[in-house]
Amino acid sequence: MAAEFHLRTGKLVALLNGNRTAKRNKPTEEFNHGLAMSREPLGDGQLFQVRIDRKVNSWSGSIEIGVTALDPSTLDFPSSATGLKGGSWIISGCSVLRDGRSVLEEYGQDLDQLSEGDKVGIQRTSGGELHLWVNGQDCGTAASGLPPQVWAVVDLYGKCTQVTVLDCETVLRREEPLRTAATEEGFVGMELSDVVNNAILSAYNGNLLNVSLASPPDSCSVTSNDALLFHEKCGTLIKLSNNNKTAERRRPLDEFNNGVVMTNRPLRDNEMFEIRIDKLVDKWSGSIEIGITLHNPNNLDYPATMTNLRSGTIMMSGCGILTNGKGTRREYCEFSLDELQEGDHIGLMRKSSGALHFYINGIDQAIHCTGGFHSSTHCGGVAATQTLPTIYGVVDLYGMAVKVTIVHNHNHSDRLRRNNAIMRALSPDVGRRIFDSGDVEVERLLFHPNCGQKAAIVCEGRTALRPHATDDFNHGVVLSNRSLRSNEIFQVRIDKMVDKWAGSIEIGVTTHNPAYLQLPSTMTNLRSGTWMMTGNGVMHNGTTILDEYGHNLDRLKAGDTVGVMRKEDGSLHFFVNNVDQGLAASNVPSNVYAVVDLYGQAAQATIIDDIELPPLPDDVLEGNNQISPCSLFSLTPSNDLRFHHLHGNNAVITNGGRTAFRQNCRSEFNDAIVISSRMLREGEMFEILIQKMVDRWSGSIEAGVTAIRPEDLEFPSTMTDIDYDTWMLSGTAIMQDGNTMRNNYGCDLDSLTTGSRIGMMRSSNGDLHYYINGVDQGVACSGLPPELYAVVDLYGQCVQVSITSGSLPVDNSLSLSNATEKSFPLLSPVPGITHRFHANCGKYVALQNDGCRAVRVHGFSHGIVFSMKELKPDEIFEVKVDEMDEQWSGSLHIGLTTLQPFEITCASSGLPASLLELRSKVSWLVSGAEVRRNGALQKQNYGFSLERLTVGNRVGVKRGSDDTMHVFVDGEDMGVAAAGIAKNVFAVVDLYGKVVSMSIVSSSTLEETESTKPPSMSSGSCSEEEEDLSPCDNEASVFLATIEFMENHGRNILLSNEGHTATRVASYNQGVVASAQALPRQLLFQIRIDRLNTQWTSSLSLGVIGHCPERFNFPGTASSIKRSAWLIQRGSVFHNSLKICDNYGPNLDTCPEGTVLGLLVDNTQGLHLYVNGMDQGVATQDIPSPCFVVIDLYGQCEQVTIVSNDIMAPGSDGSHLCCQGDVEKAGVVDGIKENLCWTPPPEVNPMKTCEYQALCARFKELLPLPDGYFNEELKCNLCYCESCHKLRGDEAYYKRGDPPKDYALPFGWCRFALRLNPRCEVTNVYKKWHTAYHGTCVGSLRRTLDHGELVSAGSASIFCSKHAKVELQNGYNDPEVNSAQEKDTVKVSLSPTMRYVGLDRFCPKIRFKDVRSQRHHQAQVAFQVCVRPGSYKIGPPSAGASESIDPRFSNNEIEWITKERASTVLYGLLVRVE
Repeated sequence: MAAEFHLRTGKLVALLNGNRTAKRNKPTEEFNHGLAMSREPLGDGQLFQVRIDRKVNSWSGSIEIGVTALDPSTLDFPSSATGLKGGSWIISGCSVLRDGRSVLEEYGQDLDQLSEGDKVGIQRTSGGELHLWVNGQDCGTAASGLPPQVWAVVDLYGKCTQVTVLDCETVLRREEPLRTAATEEGFVGMELSDVVNNAILSAYNGNLLNVSLASPPDSCSVTSNDALLFHEKCGTLIKLSNNNKTAERRRPLDEFNNGVVMTNRPLRDNEMFEIRIDKLVDKWSGSIEIGITLHNPNNLDYPATMTNLRSGTIMMSGCGILTNGKGTRREYCEFSLDELQEGDHIGLMRKSSGALHFYINGIDQAIHCTGGFHSSTHCGGVAATQTLPTIYGVVDLYGMAVKVTIVHNHNHSDRLRRNNAIMRALSPDVGRRIFDSGDVEVERLLFHPNCGQKAAIVCEGRTALRPHATDDFNHGVVLSNRSLRSNEIFQVRIDKMVDKWAGSIEIGVTTHNPAYLQLPSTMTNLRSGTWMMTGNGVMHNGTTILDEYGHNLDRLKAGDTVGVMRKEDGSLHFFVNNVDQGLAASNVPSNVYAVVDLYGQAAQATIIDDIELPPLPDDVLEGNNQISPCSLFSLTPSNDLRFHHLHGNNAVITNGGRTAFRQNCRSEFNDAIVISSRMLREGEMFEILIQKMVDRWSGSIEAGVTAIRPEDLEFPSTMTDIDYDTWMLSGTAIMQDGNTMRNNYGCDLDSLTTGSRIGMMRSSNGDLHYYINGVDQGVACSGLPPELYAVVDLYGQCVQVSITSGSLPVDNSLSLSNATEKSFPLLSPVPGITHRFHANCGKYVALQNDGCRAVRVHGFSHGIVFSMKELKPDEIFEVKVDEMDEQWSGSLHIGLTTLQPFEITCASSGLPASLLELRSKVSWLVSGAEVRRNGALQKQNYGFSLERLTVGNRVGVKRGSDDTMHVFVDGEDMGVAAAGIAKNVFAVVDLYGKVVSMSIVSSSTLEETESTKPPSMSSGSCSEEEEDLSPCDNEASVFLATIEFMENHGRNILLSNEGHTATRVASYNQGVVASAQALPRQLLFQIRIDRLNTQWTSSLSLGVIGHCPERFNFPGTASSIKRSAWLIQRGSVFHNSLKICDNYGPNLDTCPEGTVLGLLVDNTQGLHLYVNGMDQGVATQDIPSPCFVVIDLYGQCEQVTIVSNDIMAPGSDGSHLCCQGDVEKAGVVDGIKENLCWTPPPEVNPMKTCEYQALCARFKELLPLPDGYFNEELKCNLCYCESCHKLRGDEAYYKRGDPPKDYALPFGWCRFALRLNPRCEVTNVYKKWHTAYHGTCVGSLRRTLDHGELVSAGSASIFCSKHAKVELQNGYNDPEVNSAQEKDTVKVSLSPTMRYVGLDRFCPKIRFKDVRSQRHHQAQVAFQVCVRPGSYKIGPPSAGASESIDPRFSNNEIEWITKERASTVLYGLLVRVE
């Protein structure tokens, strides 16, 4: 009895256990050379049976078994059993091969699906038949006519690495009864769980073989000449080849139909009919269709397309099912046949129950589309439930489909064998295992050697790279060498990046086996079985399923890590720097392979496991390859706080988990609880910013902490309903477990407004503290446990919040996406408040980034800048060199000066050209390596020469507490530069010579008040309200680059004017254009609206996209761009079609012709909108680099032109270049740059464009008021309707006077400027006095203007009409009065807000008829006045209002009362029309 293996074997086989066990050496490095044979020939009826001891997952294919007539003693062993000739029969998979050629295609059970412990045997009967036995079951006759002497052959191929011979048995000739028994048991004899498991395994195992669960067919019914082929009769344009296994449509570029082919015989039950797409053309729409028909091909008159056949036909077309040409299931599966690529497989099978199933790349759509297995009687995912027994397979080579080939199992095995050979040739060492532990081998995760055409695998399969990353941005797809186990993380570290492209690494999973996958250029092009995280979205089969998910991968840097895990429940999770980004997808099948797409900037990645990591490349710090501050090489948790993906029913989490809002906020007020993504650490603050509120409900935000894990929390309608382990602040009440434990806490959450910040922190001693706008409100409660989650209830008025960077510790790689109405300041990246430059500076300096960056815009001098505030002792003021121009000599100067910047006025001689010439006040400075005092040399060879500075160097100056000056270079103290430094000094820096721009990198030690933050010269959001009435001739210049529109654009766009003008020539859409060049940082790109067509509604939108538009297929509107797109539309900001911000800037639909719109991306990756040169603040952040401007000429907007210094807008005479508005210096009070004026160009004069202002002007003309009282310059007349004030970028509140005092802009009113008293200009009344409002009636207007002072409604003059005396020192002096006048003095009511004095009590309404529209309106009038500080008393409203009138002012300070004469000056007439 042949109970042992022969001593001669394949070259990698080792025999153990007395030659009863065969093992293939190097199982993860080699897949073949594993032949073993029986020691003796088989006897009649003798069963040679082996047990599979071990398998690995590195390879495709598995054990092969059979017999051969060749004597092993003299045999030259081939690499595999299928290479045996001279009388050999081998069973491989489901195929039977004789001398290497297939003789039976569908036989028995698939050997590739056998597992460890399964038994497989071979038997030669006395009649010369070959039988296969699997786990004790005879699979029937595999072949006949065997010679009497054969040896058993076992090939330890592919996955199979070790087998053991079992005791041999002699089986009597009872083959037929045994077959009959097997047939009778068949499917019924198996356990239902086995049926389900096998079916699911068949669907998801990653190959294309079908597992037949029924008994094998009789040998008489399956013969070698009964192969499934195409019928010779076919469509008129079909050409058959390859023994009728391949069909091709002739003239594919001229004809799209007449390509029907059918099978040569009817399909059997459970028989797979499968084809492979060999060739496609991209000329036509539509593609391959496949199905079944009752018609015999011999008798059928073939139609042009099979869907024209109206009887006996079921076809899958696209993603639907058509029966007799009519749609019966529109959405059969998520995979559309029209999206399949060359190399994809399509199959169908009629089950024995009559159910019809379709397969795509081996996946049964009946299982895949429903997420589970269905029995044959269940129609949930079945294409058809009852089909007749006699059916033919049919394929329609329609449209794009040109050529297909029938796939047989032996072809599949050949393909696997070829792929394995390729793997071995490409990477000899691939697959080394991590460790050996006894007989258990854990196969290590590596990259599969079959990778994208521009990718390479190195470092023993651990590292993937794009060797020519600067030449191409795609074709960098790599997959794992094996499928992922449940709960196994596949994680890679980004080793190297390039900064040439947009986009970056993408990661995910796919059901496709890398051994036979035809890799696409980018993985998001794959339309089946693939889940990818790209940017901060998740895509399934190329379609976005999550727009805002997790950390944006495009912002990662070298050293960051990304990972993916399929959990045991089928959920998919992605990881960034070891932090779980939350649930990305559900019902992901098992046996998925990890996939990484080295796209765009990502050039190299290495797999992370428990083995020591290779070092980063030497050039990792070059270019964009800086180490990310949040990259962690261990499993240390990241400090990135976000909202958890579990939340209340009405809550929505966006912006990568950092923003939460309540949907349907005007119809729902609760069910919007959100909770932190992880527990808070001791002393860690969780801070949120209120971004949006509505005035519909009572109550507002509630905040607190809970010990309940989000996974265990059943979210109630409001968090105060929780009765255990929860502490909340609601209004002023501290509540524990739903019960009030304390009232009148230090803050009232119901009183907070948009822009307020709320923070929560548990101290190390268990105390809970709340912070409002950074101020500690004290201990709320004590004795809290350590493991707490922050919780926020978006209740009532509070609609939207975002986590701020104040939630410390801070992950510097993450950036808060600002979606607020205004750009609220965030905490600096270093402790304290970032230093700023003072607004008074050299005439060629432009300030940017809220005064934190200075740029010299002309020449080599006039670049002096000062610190905003005096330096405190030992406080360092430090700058970083951003840009240099080598055409100049000389370099930056730095030092200290006693000159106070606000002393520099336009009337004075101004600043000198160089800091060396600054001698009006004592100054100390370092120039090169010299120290000078007021220009005189004090010391030579001091420290590092500033002449040697380069881009990136940091220079700082410090006044020591010992009255010395120190200079720092890159943080290193150069020593004492000078001594005897005065107490009150400012830092001063000169942008001289080759240093062109610099940024502040230091911070002050104390927090600035809001009033000390100056608007920047380039991006200040100054109101026109703050116009300077004594302008100075000092303009801030802005560099504008000449950028043209790209030739690729929407189909209705016509470019002219050398690509600088875009015109929509048809319809209302298809008008998207993009810039031809990427938008550099800090460069303002501006366009002018040339033409509007009022036939349409809505208007243009504009923004940026993070990918090159050269080959982009633009949709009908820009709002349909769903990848890496940021768009400003109307008054909202959208990211990938999802609204992230409301009430931003003006409504773009109201912009008239002539409006100039601009976009700028600052150095912090924030996107700014400019309207007529006015910065509207940060619209959104995290803008990638590079990015391209995109403009949608939609609706009314038909033509725009790029505006720059050397490009003229059509129809312009060149006298007015529409660039940034004139920004002028004005008076400074206490270091505050109070007045910046912006004069709109004549083309956008509100008088010509605003209907509301025109209506108010027509009402003013009806009043008997002489024109001499009003200012002749129309630009001084301002409209504060919603459109106009947003168009200018006005803030709601400003400060004016000495000391500064808040006042509100009169939104909803229109101001007509009054002629100014020249004496007031001399004494600077309009800058030093406070601004207020006085309500009056129409009848008092003339008397008030005649007297030049306020007049009450029922009296002549309250004050004396004598001219006030001018006192040179203090401004106005009290005029002479007599006692009679004092007795008649009447109190005058003023207010800093029109919300109070605009009430009907102060401003009675008058009815009038508009002369143009002939409609009746109601009007009110009031005065804007300047009131002398100290001349009025502040008190509660005399109107007796109980509710808050203006959120900025308490009711106790809403009314100002003055009795003093000459304490007010008329400034403007206000008109409001209803």
